[in-house]
Amino acid sequence: MPAERLLPTTEAEDLLALTRELARDELAPLAAEYEQAERFPREQFRLLGASGLLGLPYAERWGGGELSYEVYLQVLEEIASAWMSVGVGLSVHTMSCFALAHYGTEQQRERWLPAMLGGDLLGAYALSETHAGSDAAALSTRARLDGDAYVVTGTKAWITHGGQADFYTTMVRTSDQPGGQGISCLLVDGSTPGLSAALPERKMGLTGSTTSQLLFDGARVETGRLLGDEGDGLKIALASLSSGRLGIAACSVGLAQAALDEAVAYAKGRTQFGRPIIEFQGLEFLLADMAAAVESSRATYLEAARRRDRGLPFQRQASIAKLIATDAAMKVTTDAVQVLGGAGYTRDFPVERYMREAKVPQIFEGTNQIQRMVIARELRNA
Repeated sequence: MPAERLLPTTEAEDLLALTRELARDELAPLAAEYEQAERFPREQFRLLGASGLLGLPYAERWGGGELSYEVYLQVLEEIASAWMSVGVGLSVHTMSCFALAHYGTEQQRERWLPAMLGGDLLGAYALSETHAGSDAAALSTRARLDGDAYVVTGTKAWITHGGQADFYTTMVRTSDQPGGQGISCLLVDGSTPGLSAALPERKMGLTGSTTSQLLFDGARVETGRLLGDEGDGLKIALASLSSGRLGIAACSVGLAQAALDEAVAYAKGRTQFGRPIIEFQGLEFLLADMAAAVESSRATYLEAARRRDRGLPFQRQASIAKLIATDAAMKVTTDAVQVLGGAGYTRDFPVERYMREAKVPQIFEGTNQIQRMVIARELRNA
């Protein structure tokens, strides 16, 4: 179990206890079955919504919890430690709500945000394209103004919840201005005619989390679904990603904590040469390094969250947290397989799944190479 937390309020402590109980009783028992069957956990997201966990960092007036990011991320970590696909899904949903919550008009918020935060509507974030991943400004999905609607044509790639989401926070090109200047943000209804999803990608891990291309074939999106002004899209996207990277860092810490817990329990119970293997220095040092990686990663994402909560610049710290936590999760889950030996390489124990799941956080929300670029740029400009 994670080290004792110093939470800011008794309310936060109660919330984290509730989350831990829900994760243990409602999520963890289903994770292996759903991942094996590649089954999307839609009902579990409804449960999170009914429990008030889908809108924690957003205002109460819209149905959110109005809690700090420091608390929200610890809730996210607990969920991811029980089921990574659901933790990542919650992070993506929270990020998908960001554009409306921070750039939408009062009328737009009143119309959609309560249902989004309450769990009636599940979100997705549609930025990447096949030839516009790390280079987001190169996106080519086009939105042409036609009367009271934008006509959207193009293909989005690697969309978490693709084909399952009720709304897509979508970055499109509304003008031929160079780079990011011509990019805008549309809140697209998942049932829009002309919008469809390709078959889900066949992935190494997070198989309970659907990922697919989105196909826009003349989809008409009313102009009232433009968030911010035309040309604000890349600014909105990058602001969303800074917070989203903290979500992925917290999920990665949760996954690493789960792997560490499994490795420690196994090492205590496995006996060789007449004593538990946890007593052998080679293994106890390995476990100590795993624990140090988990604790330091947690401290890093919490420090970035506290900066965000205080209104301080946190982009560099978010990139650092994402870089450190995701690399640590890959190392800790790999080491957990090593601790279990041959048993760890089988599906009789969850650590082989944890290891597969740990890879993609190093890639999405900006690869860890992109995080290094962000950190270096911040240093140059300091």
